[in-house]
Amino acid sequence: MSVQVLAAEMAEVELKDVPSKELTPESPLTTKADDKGIVESEPKAAVPSATTPTMEPIVKTGDPSPGFLTPNTKMPQASAMKRTDPQQNGGEAFVNRDGTVAEAPRLKKIQFADQKQEFNKRPTKIGRRSLSRSISQSSTDSYGSAASYTDSSDDETSPRDKQQKNSKGNGDFCIKNIKQADFGRREIEIAEQEMPALMALRKRAQGEKPLAGAKVVGCTHITAQTAVLMETLSALGAQCRWAACNIYSTQNEVAAALAEGGFSVFAWKGESEDDFWWCIDRCVNLEGWQPNMILDDGGDLTHWIYKKYPNMFKKIKGIVEESVTGVHRLYQLSKAGKLCVPAMNVNDSVTKQKFDNLYCCRESILDGLKRTTDVMFGGKQVVVCGYGEVGKGCCAALKAMGSIVYVTEIDPICALQACMDGFRLVKLNEVIRQVDIVITCTGNKNVVVREYLDRMKNGCIVCNMGHSNTEIDVASLRTPELTWERVRSQVDHVIWPDGKRIVLLAEGRLLNLSCSTVPTFVLSITATTQALALIELYNAPEGRYKQDVYLLPKKMDEYVASLHLPTFDAHLTELSDEQAKYLGLNKNGPFKPNYYR
Repeated sequence: MSVQVLAAEMAEVELKDVPSKELTPESPLTTKADDKGIVESEPKAAVPSATTPTMEPIVKTGDPSPGFLTPNTKMPQASAMKRTDPQQNGGEAFVNRDGTVAEAPRLKKIQFADQKQEFNKRPTKIGRRSLSRSISQSSTDSYGSAASYTDSSDDETSPRDKQQKNSKGNGDFCIKNIKQADFGRREIEIAEQEMPALMALRKRAQGEKPLAGAKVVGCTHITAQTAVLMETLSALGAQCRWAACNIYSTQNEVAAALAEGGFSVFAWKGESEDDFWWCIDRCVNLEGWQPNMILDDGGDLTHWIYKKYPNMFKKIKGIVEESVTGVHRLYQLSKAGKLCVPAMNVNDSVTKQKFDNLYCCRESILDGLKRTTDVMFGGKQVVVCGYGEVGKGCCAALKAMGSIVYVTEIDPICALQACMDGFRLVKLNEVIRQVDIVITCTGNKNVVVREYLDRMKNGCIVCNMGHSNTEIDVASLRTPELTWERVRSQVDHVIWPDGKRIVLLAEGRLLNLSCSTVPTFVLSITATTQALALIELYNAPEGRYKQDVYLLPKKMDEYVASLHLPTFDAHLTELSDEQAKYLGLNKNGPFKPNYYR
C-alpha cells in the first residue's frame, strides 16, 4: 500500500499526447522503453489484436515529411508507475493514483499509409553489430586517421603514374590530387594562427632576405605546420624542394596547396618504401638545381645524398637535423670523420626538448590512441619504454588518465627521475604478459622483439612514439603463420594461430603524426628553431663552424621563446644593473650556459 501512496504523491503531470517519432528502418518504434511511463512491448506476432489501440499516420499541411505519427488514444496519466505483475506472467502494468492496477496498452506494428514495408522487426544482434562496425570504420577512415581528412583509397592510381599540373602549368611535383589545394590552403591558414613566431619572422624579414640564394631541400612531415615553415623560408628568400620523412604522416590536401603555390613537393599519404626513396631522389636530383642547405628529420635525406650524390656536399653549407635518430646518425658520421659539412643539432636544443618532445607528446599520445582504438585509459596497465622527454610526456598523460604506468630505461639518471615521479621501473620481460598497452619512445632499434610480441596478452595495443620504425620488430610479424587483418586506417590486428591477437598501430611508425595530429603551437616553436638554425648556418662566416655537430646557441633558444610569449600576454621581469652584475649576466641574455639542457 505504501508503494501506491508514494506513486500517487509523485504524480503531478498529465501525459496527454505522446509526441511521435519519425520512423526509419534503422529505428523502429517497437523498442522497449524503460522510463517516462511509456511501455512498448516486444512484437510477438504480425497479426494485431482487436483490443490493441491503433496509430494512424497524420499528415499536416506544410509538414516536410509524412512520417510523424500520433496515437488516437490517450496514454495513462503520468501518475502511474510502471511495474511488473507476477500474476500476469511478467507483463507490465501501471499503478494508478487510486491504487488500482491497469494493464499497459500494447502497441501494434506500424505501417505507413503509402508504403507496404513493415518495420515491426527488431534488428538482430548480428545486424546491429555489423552496423556498428560499419559506422565506426567509415567514420574513422573519413575523419579520424593519420592527420588527414582524405583517404588514400579514394583513387588507387599511384601518383607516380599521374601527370598533374597546377593552375600556372607547373608540373614539378608529385602528390595525390592537386584538386584538393583549396581545402589544404584553409588548413594552412588555420595553422598560421597558432604559429606566431614564424609569422613574426616573415614580417621582420620583409625588407631583408636572410636566406636569399639559399636552396633548401627538406625531408620532414608534410603537414599544415610544415607548410607554414616552408612558406616562411620562401618569404625569407629561399627556394625549397620537399619530400616526406614518414610514409603515413603526409596531409594530401596540404601537399596539394603547396604544389599549387609553386613548391616542388613529392609526397602523399600511404607511400610504399620504394615510393619513399623515389620521392627523396626526385627532390634532390634535378638538372640545373643543386641544394646548398639540408633540413632533415630522421637523417634519411642526408643518408641518401651521402650514398647517391656525395659530390653535392661540396656546395652544401650545412645540415639542420631535428630528430634523435637523425642526430645519432650525424654523430656517427662525425666520429668516423665522414661528416663533410657543419650540422646543427636542433633536437637537443632547449626549445625542442622542453616543448616539442615533452608537451607535444603529452597531448598527442592520448589523441593518437583514442582515434585509433577508442580505448579507455582508466585502470589500463601501460609500459612506456624510455623516459626521455618523449617518455616523460607520455607517462604524465597516461598517469593523469588513471592508467597504471610502468617504465623501462637504460639510463640510471632518467630511471631515478621515473621512480621519483611515481612510476615503477621494470624490465620489459617482467610485465610483458600483463600490460594492455606497450609504447616505445627510445629512438633505438629492436626494443620490442618477436619474443615479447609472442608473450603479449590477447588484445594488447602496440605503438611507437619514437621517430624511427625500428623500435618494434614489425618485420618478424610478417610470417606465414601469422594473419594480418586491417581494422581501419593505420590499425592492424596481427593474429596468432591460437587466436590471440595484438593491435598494431601505424605498422610501428610514429603514432601521433601517423594516426592523429599534434598541437600546432608547439610545432611553431620547433619550426622557428629550424628556421633560425638555417639562417645561422647559411650566413655564418667561413670558419665559424667546422665539419662537426653543433647545438643551437642559447641566445637563439631564448629568442624563439620570447617570440611566443606575447600569445599568453606574458610580461618578462628585467634584471637591474646590480642584479645582472651579481649574477655575472648580460641584462639581455643569454641567461643559461651553452651546456644547459
